[in-house]
Amino acid sequence: MPIVILTDSASDIDAAERQSLGIVAVPLKVMFGSETYQDGVTISSTAFFEKLKQSSVLPTTSQPSPLEFAESYKAIHQEYGDDVQIIAILLSGSLSGTYQSAMIAKSMLEESIDITVIDSRKASYVHGMICVDAAKAARAGKNKEQILDMIDRYLDEVQVYFIVDTLEFLQKGGRIGRASAVIGSLLNIKPILMLDPAGYVSAFDKVRGTKKALNKVFETLQEYAKDQPVKIAVLHSCVPEQAAEIQERLKQEFQVTDTHLEEIGPVIGTHTGPGLLGIVMVKDF
Repeated sequence: MPIVILTDSASDIDAAERQSLGIVAVPLKVMFGSETYQDGVTISSTAFFEKLKQSSVLPTTSQPSPLEFAESYKAIHQEYGDDVQIIAILLSGSLSGTYQSAMIAKSMLEESIDITVIDSRKASYVHGMICVDAAKAARAGKNKEQILDMIDRYLDEVQVYFIVDTLEFLQKGGRIGRASAVIGSLLNIKPILMLDPAGYVSAFDKVRGTKKALNKVFETLQEYAKDQPVKIAVLHSCVPEQAAEIQERLKQEFQVTDTHLEEIGPVIGTHTGPGLLGIVMVKDF
């Protein structure tokens, strides 16, 4: 019985990996004024960040419509037949209406299509990493119940911390006040952000300087890992060299069984700007 993993483009899964695993991604949209782009389809991460650096106003984003999700569900059903089981793992419902659109789309279709829609309460390659492992499990012959159990464990266990290079984009997006952004930049304050259990972005800590911020994150992850094997992903926007250095440090300090290096896409990048570094970790259960 075929199992297909469906997600949204904010999962930031590399296109080649996504295609090789048969993962279907429904694109969100990014708008620069009157110009509308499909995330990962009509605008790449590189092109997006170039436009973002030159833009005087923050772009906006919008979720796929229920109709777009319904069309994706029907296309999968048509390709794989009546026995197909679709597991949709989506961007945090606290950050976007994407999950709600997917649920509405499910209600629009006949009950004969087996669709399970999951609010990951995560974003970027945090839920992307879950999609990849779920697709690999399906390829390995795991059934739907086994895969859903794995996803539940992942959602409970996964750790994620982001360090933003500048407070400018958080200020533009209304996350912090202008005075806080100016003071933070002057003092070289690097906010460490996390996703709380409800799926909201929240502040974990504020540290002066990237080096100290990274050391704080590593210290926190050591407490989580407790010398057990872990899977990791390092995320970045426009700083691949720094991300690669972090990846190597993680390999040296942890028992890493699987590793990914991924670039943040346009939707998440709208709110974080260039220079973001993120670390994702989960125990290899």
